[in-house]
Amino acid sequence: MKTVVRSIAIQMFIIVCVVLSLCGCSAVVEQAKEKTAKPNIILVMTDDQGYGDLGCHGHPFLKTPHLDKLYSQSTRFTDFHVSPTCAPTRSAMMSGRTPFKNGVTHTILERERMALSSTTIAEVLKTAGYTTGIFGKWHLGDADAYQPNKRGFDEVFIHGGGGIGQSYPGTCADAPDNGYFDPVIKHNNTFVQTKGYCTDIFFQQGLSWIEQSKDRPFFAYIVTNAPHAPYLVADKYKALYEGKCSDESAAFLGMVTNIDDNMGLLMKKLDEWNLADDTLLIFMTDNGSAAGAAVYNYGMKGKKGTVNEGGVRVPLFFRLPGKIKAGVDVDRLARHYDMFPTLAEFAGAKIPQGLDLDGRSLVPLIENPKTAWEDRYTVFHEGRWSKKDAPGNWGEGNTDPDGAKYKGFAVRNEKWRLVGKNELYDIETDPGEKKNVAKENPKVVAEMLKAYDAWWDEVRPLMVNEDARLDVEQPFPVQFEKQKKEKGIDQWNDPRYK
Repeated sequence: MKTVVRSIAIQMFIIVCVVLSLCGCSAVVEQAKEKTAKPNIILVMTDDQGYGDLGCHGHPFLKTPHLDKLYSQSTRFTDFHVSPTCAPTRSAMMSGRTPFKNGVTHTILERERMALSSTTIAEVLKTAGYTTGIFGKWHLGDADAYQPNKRGFDEVFIHGGGGIGQSYPGTCADAPDNGYFDPVIKHNNTFVQTKGYCTDIFFQQGLSWIEQSKDRPFFAYIVTNAPHAPYLVADKYKALYEGKCSDESAAFLGMVTNIDDNMGLLMKKLDEWNLADDTLLIFMTDNGSAAGAAVYNYGMKGKKGTVNEGGVRVPLFFRLPGKIKAGVDVDRLARHYDMFPTLAEFAGAKIPQGLDLDGRSLVPLIENPKTAWEDRYTVFHEGRWSKKDAPGNWGEGNTDPDGAKYKGFAVRNEKWRLVGKNELYDIETDPGEKKNVAKENPKVVAEMLKAYDAWWDEVRPLMVNEDARLDVEQPFPVQFEKQKKEKGIDQWNDPRYK
């Protein structure tokens, strides 16, 4: 009898082990299926690099061989537009909403803070099983509640303010005395002392996290502060362009070539780690060119800070081998807030109801550039009006948003760009905006102004940062000094990828 009982027990034990083993295998299979179905996403966005600041876009002497290679492997949007300056673009891309709906009407003075009511693409991707990381420039609020770790990012490796070393009235400020070489970086709420050049550091840290995260779907947001001023880069990069343009532009273009080298390293590692075919690699920039526009601006009018084509038209490349066609151009009008629904669709993520998105997914155009694409009016505004009680020039002049309504705005659709009330350009025949045809097309002007007025009425109540106080604590400097006093600043662990 004991032998029978023992035999039954052994059989039951074996059955249980087999079942558990099969369950484990099933879990692994399901994880593998999810990994295959959901592409990794890497979005690289640079700062102040314009449409013309690329060799593949016809620059006469700028060297960007790796981005040129990515261009050849990608579907490219040739009429993609962002905002005239950086924080507004970042908020639109993150939220799928026009920047003013997020309360972002400036890059400083608390008006760079993305409203806490806004849902980010990082939060949405997490609901689809993605792990998320940001490396570089956030610029959507430095107070704790606005930081990326509270807005959907698992891994955070950032500088503060609108740029390394910047500090402005209000909370917008980086760690004190910071610089482009050997910057102090906030890594998951702890400051670390890095060694090297800022762009190299952001890519190195991003690569380290990608390697650690490659067994599940990931979203890596690599956001350089270069080539934003001050124009600082290793001499070997600046030397490439000295004598061909001004010293300032030479350094600026050298910063772009340094970015290009890092893009080459990123693509090399994706190949080595067998991730390239499963990774959607996206490259874009945040506004028109700064110091590069005087050298080569692709024939466009305007630069960073303006609402002309040159201030807001930027590159956008999508690469996903085997799923996105290489060497294809899409010439339909697209905007930064289209990125939110586009990434959500690629990830198979469900967008929550009630977000009032302005964007639409670009996936149909990526799949077929000739597909039906409903025309739409889309608005640009410089923002940046003065602020009541702000110090110096920031507090002088008009401080009422409504007083700035008709200053520094533009409206686009597929054919026309209205700039202010009195300038109209046929972009299809005059992409350089050389001939004002407003007088010949009064009905077009009236229709576009009507669309603009409706837009302003919609966004005006959502400018939630206009009255924010500036006499407040600056979190990055305060937290840095506290950590330095209590436990010191640890050295960064450099992954040293080559």
